[in-house]
Amino acid sequence: MDNKTIEILKRNVSLLSRQTELEMTMVPQTEAPLPSVEQVKNTVSLVKRIIFPDYFNKRQCHETIRSYNIGVHMEELLQTLTKQIAHGLQFGEKGSSLTSRQQIYDEARDLALQLIETLPEIKRLLYTDVQAMFDNDPAAVNYGEIIFSYPVSNAMTHYRIAHRLHELQVPVIPRIITELAHSETGIDIHPGARIGEYFAIDHGTGVVIGETCIIGNHVTLYQGVTLGSKSFKSNMLNIPRHPIIEDDVTIYSNASILGRITIGHHSVIGGNIWVTHDVAPNSRVQQSKAVETHFEGGLGI
Repeated sequence: MDNKTIEILKRNVSLLSRQTELEMTMVPQTEAPLPSVEQVKNTVSLVKRIIFPDYFNKRQCHETIRSYNIGVHMEELLQTLTKQIAHGLQFGEKGSSLTSRQQIYDEARDLALQLIETLPEIKRLLYTDVQAMFDNDPAAVNYGEIIFSYPVSNAMTHYRIAHRLHELQVPVIPRIITELAHSETGIDIHPGARIGEYFAIDHGTGVVIGETCIIGNHVTLYQGVTLGSKSFKSNMLNIPRHPIIEDDVTIYSNASILGRITIGHHSVIGGNIWVTHDVAPNSRVQQSKAVETHFEGGLGI
């Protein structure tokens, strides 16, 4: 390596090693290890093997062998999740009330066990989601195709795990889990959203579901649907600002449902429209006729 190259490398290493004022406001205020994205990803993989054992494990029809394999995955899940939750607690404000490393790990283990206690319910909900996708998609050949390859199956597995951890007030980890699904599927569901059973998303790309959304049972969304907020003020954190979607609602592609409004049960929302007001039950909302408007010099665009 020539001297010029060495000098360039040394100079930039020196510059990048100094923390800027802005950087110092963003760095973690703890020397504890941070959560590992790869290990968090592994926890979701373990849950898939536990909940869908016939698809993400080598198939074992004998119940004793099946129970053994699930037990092995369960133990690994407990160990991995406990460690990552502990790192999350140390990373977040919640860990500041815990005075020792042992306290942090005891709290993390308790939270991991609480998630495991709800795995049967998470499993039940996920199988209703698979059923909803099968019922809504005439192109679906069988259930296995949906579990293996449909983005909604992957996204909802991530979401339902993350939502439970969010309910348990676990820092950081829930958002990592849903953002992993977002990057893989294009479906962006905040872990704070509340979604009922038999939930289906057809195609999925570009779907956004905000933090304070409440979605009932037997709801179907198509690609590009946004269930969002009308305001982006920073002081609106945790304030209900996203839609309530009641039971048996269908929302077609690229519709934007904005604000704390209610879409009444058994309604159908057409594609490519904005809805910013309550919609009565059993309604049909569709795009009005296109209106041709002329602008001059870019005005009005």
